[in-house]
Amino acid sequence: MPARSIIRKTIEIDKHIFDLEIYPRLVSWEVFPKTNDAALYAFSNKDKLNKTIQTNYIYEKRKK
Repeated sequence: MPARSIIRKTIEIDKHIFDLEIYPRLVSWEVFPKTNDAALYAFSNKDKLNKTIQTNYIYEKRKK
């Protein structure tokens, strides 16, 4: 996949830092934890993490 079709962001959720790669053509993403604590947080709070990423980073918020 060409580099231009991947959006890379560094995000912080509950004091844990993650690298987020968004694939717009596939409407998919991957999360890479920066530290061991972030990996444990992601493993324990997978549903919360996915919901936060979907609402804040993947899908645009509607403008009124």
